[in-house]
Amino acid sequence: MIIHLNKDITAETASQLAEKIKAFHIHSQDREVLITSSSVKEVPNEVTAFTEKHWVFENDMQLASRAYRNETREVKIGNVTIGGNTKNTLLIGGPCSVESEEQIQQSAALLKSLNLTTLRGGCYKPRTSPYSFQGLGLEGLKLLVKMREQHGLAVITEVRDATHVDEVIAHTDVIQIGAKAMYDQGILRACAKTRKPVLLKRGFGTTLQEFVQAAEFMLSGGNENVILCERGIRTFETKTRFTLDLCGVAYLQEYTNLPIILDPSHALGYRYGVERLS
Repeated sequence: MIIHLNKDITAETASQLAEKIKAFHIHSQDREVLITSSSVKEVPNEVTAFTEKHWVFENDMQLASRAYRNETREVKIGNVTIGGNTKNTLLIGGPCSVESEEQIQQSAALLKSLNLTTLRGGCYKPRTSPYSFQGLGLEGLKLLVKMREQHGLAVITEVRDATHVDEVIAHTDVIQIGAKAMYDQGILRACAKTRKPVLLKRGFGTTLQEFVQAAEFMLSGGNENVILCERGIRTFETKTRFTLDLCGVAYLQEYTNLPIILDPSHALGYRYGVERLS
């Protein structure tokens, strides 16, 4: 259940009410909001007198639901906006991992020449093998900052575990939560505490409900700047790396209020078809 409290209710009072009914408390849309489990079907007696409006849900896809907010949330990345009421497209480019200044400089210059605004590069790489390159870490973040200063690009990188969140927040414009990390509640809760945009990638074995509920961790923690990213799911098919779930994208557009980005590169795993999928 989502409860909008009367406009004259202070944040302090709302926090006290939230504690009484074991609810989340956030400030959203110029008012105090309480969120309980979807199993709650009636407004608790403790908050009835303070309630302006409430919504009841069948499952815990609540704050992200169009049944609650029937518009696409607007998220600003640098000088560009994704979502909102107007049609817009954000193209993100860059290497899988930041490996050297020369490499990331070439990538940034290419994006700038194409009038693209957002550079992505991995600094902390959650590799499957311990023998693979794990990323440059803080040095990679500093290179991304340098590219932002030189080329005016917004920069995105992935956070691998909760110990890296503060460093990533301090250096980038967008925090990326990868497919392997999207179940990490430590990362989700840490990202909920910031207002910085979060690009949440779908795990390759993740259902749509699990995907949206991961976003709910951040929304219910107060971060409304969440973007969903479909990057392919694992199926029986072996000719491509993953299967880009366009049916899932249609579902998310229909039933959630979060902006959505596609990652055709990771889904296909081969260069030849990325343009076609895009």
